[in-house]
Amino acid sequence: MTPTFKRSLGFFDSTMIVAGSMIGSGIFIVTSQMARDVGSAGYILLLWILTGFITTFAALSYGELAGMMPQAGGQYVYIRRAYNPLVSFLYGWTVFAVIQTGTIAAVAVAFAKYTAVFFPHLNFVLFSVGQFKFTNATLVAIVSILFLTFLNTRGIQNGKRVQIIFTSAKLLALFAIIILGLIVGWGSDAFTINFSNLWEATKLTTDINGSISIEQLSGAALIGALGATIINPLFSSDAWNNVTFIAAEIKDPHKNIPRSLFAGTLVVTVIYILANISYFSLLSLHGNPNGTTVADLGIQFANGDRVGAAAAFIIFGKSAAFIMAALIMISTFGCNNGIILSGARLYYAMSTDKLFFKKASVLNTKNVPGFALIVQCAWACVLCLSGKYGDLLEYATFASLVFYIVTIAGIFILRKKEPNTPRPYKAWGYPLVPAVYIFISTLICIDLLIYKPYSAGVGLLIVFLGLPIYFINKKLVSNSKPSNKEDSIETP
Repeated sequence: MTPTFKRSLGFFDSTMIVAGSMIGSGIFIVTSQMARDVGSAGYILLLWILTGFITTFAALSYGELAGMMPQAGGQYVYIRRAYNPLVSFLYGWTVFAVIQTGTIAAVAVAFAKYTAVFFPHLNFVLFSVGQFKFTNATLVAIVSILFLTFLNTRGIQNGKRVQIIFTSAKLLALFAIIILGLIVGWGSDAFTINFSNLWEATKLTTDINGSISIEQLSGAALIGALGATIINPLFSSDAWNNVTFIAAEIKDPHKNIPRSLFAGTLVVTVIYILANISYFSLLSLHGNPNGTTVADLGIQFANGDRVGAAAAFIIFGKSAAFIMAALIMISTFGCNNGIILSGARLYYAMSTDKLFFKKASVLNTKNVPGFALIVQCAWACVLCLSGKYGDLLEYATFASLVFYIVTIAGIFILRKKEPNTPRPYKAWGYPLVPAVYIFISTLICIDLLIYKPYSAGVGLLIVFLGLPIYFINKKLVSNSKPSNKEDSIETP
């Protein structure tokens, strides 16, 4: 009997995949960078709220596409139908090259980094070549990817169980830290200072000598700084669309995918906003780079940007390092499970279009795309070794935003091209909500091109590197003889 995808995931399972894939390590780190970029509690909260709105708007819009096309591959399938195979391939190529695999690598390294809190010897350098260092932690990161990949090759139920257990654990832990943080910090000096100067924006710049200068922000400079630093909450809120990749394994996908997209993004948005309010209740936004205590360093100069750990220290004292390390290990492990589980389904869809390795379109005896999981695993491990996964994430976030715009624009295209196609769920607030998302996200992309030209430019370059690969593959496929069709190998 030929293996096929089994619809075994319900609404709760799908929501756990959305929320679990979104919450990784970003919420515990990026607020520190934002504090240096804009230096205002009000504007930082505004950016998290704005990110929540546009993410939820996107999720509501994706619901229509998911209802129309409940197939494995999700966003890749939507783009192919609205545009053409070339555009969908560029998306799939970027997902494989950096978006999915780069995220897997970075999250695995974060998992290993916090594991080293319990096992300090993991920071031991096994060997180094130039600036490249291979540590025990690098090995732990790779082993975690290998383990989760193996687990997911054994069937969707394994991935589902891991996702539910780890996502539930980190949601409960986050809520506990938020509640305790608000109780401990409410009315404190930090709370009073941060919320009495909500809209006084400043930017910290460090020169090559380590000297720090402070620039008051207003007008165009403020808009530019806000547009550039919003990439931080956007990165922390990404991967919500991964649930669309596994549409072929979700029960009643016409209803459950739109609902899980909305529920998952809403829950995470609320958690992120409350977490930041908790940070501002416990720690002064403006810190002293030469400070000797967690309170002195504040949010701007938290050690290693670990603002979550700094906030936990105010609540729990010396045991905070272990508590936060355990929480982030749980968070990153669960996050990577969802990303690994989902990504392989997109490569499966590409392969059925002869745009990826041929074996990626074959399901194993456990009814999952085993070879696609292995290929994804291999490239993610290479990125772990490269040490460039952090940079790749910045490039990938810009590329992701571009393809979100492209996908949601596809709603308008398909409404015109296929007006009579059944739409079990129609985009909420159409045409206003999708149009607002496209407008705001386009402004953010323009801002990033102006104020972060290198990152945005490299992101676009990675996308367009897929062009020659697409045409080379197309030529190879067209030149293959019908009699040898089964023996041909399509590579990305």
